[in-house]
Amino acid sequence: MDQLRALKYFVKVVEHGSFSKAAELFSVPPSSLSRRVADLEQNLGATLLKRTTRAVSLTEIGQIYYQQVTEILSLLAYSDETVRSYQTTPMGVLNISSMVGFGERILLPLLDEFSELYPQITLNVSLSDNLTTLARDEVDLAIRGGYAPDERVIAIKLMQNNFIAVASQSYLEKYGTPVNAIELKQHKGLYFKTPNGPTPWICEIDNQWQDVSAEQVLISNNGKWLVNKAIAGAGILMMPRWALNPSLQSGELTELTINPTVQISQQANLGVYLLYQKQRYQVPKVKAAVDFLVSKIKETG
Repeated sequence: MDQLRALKYFVKVVEHGSFSKAAELFSVPPSSLSRRVADLEQNLGATLLKRTTRAVSLTEIGQIYYQQVTEILSLLAYSDETVRSYQTTPMGVLNISSMVGFGERILLPLLDEFSELYPQITLNVSLSDNLTTLARDEVDLAIRGGYAPDERVIAIKLMQNNFIAVASQSYLEKYGTPVNAIELKQHKGLYFKTPNGPTPWICEIDNQWQDVSAEQVLISNNGKWLVNKAIAGAGILMMPRWALNPSLQSGELTELTINPTVQISQQANLGVYLLYQKQRYQVPKVKAAVDFLVSKIKETG
């Protein structure tokens, strides 16, 4: 148990960059916490932390050790929770992370229904388009668009995430309707901003991928605002079909048929994925949420 305590101290020192801040979290004297970490380094025969009067940082071997230790502590915590909650009613705090647009349009309304079914589960929902690491960020479930991630998690494809080009009738009447992908360069474009920047418009012409992006007149990570600007005639917008369906059905926006097909990635069949760590499925609250969301989203999608 002493080594386990030392590992927990070490991880918190790294996360907060300070012995004193880590000591506050554990309600122990900084000197006691520092001594425990020093004993850990002595037992290992390696220096894990570089200490200065202003900051604490990891050594090269410390970085490797930190990554491995955080995975071990996370797995241990999950194992403890699994044992405690085995064959019990789903309860406790459920941490969910979702990309913003999907969260606002699809996830949050479903979670209202989920809360009625499982009143003993407290939902902690974060909407962000930044990538989430399940173990590091203490997230039970994450919903992300793109491709199945190359990491040690379960990824269930909930629906397609293919982007389509749309515009309002007022825009098309004023600037014309593009038919050929190259014509898009003469138009005004509204761009969704991902953590990696605005999504370009590309297509394959003569076996080569070409950028056919329209002039950037608006860039934002707020999907609702971009849709409203497209409806107001500000430009052509490319977003996932699921995000545009209400505006297409109401007639406020029109889907454009453009050849060759315009995409935001050279790979087709983008998807929306539900991600979770395999061992977490044994925890009743996680199993209940996974089963509910997969059933409901696939049913409506």
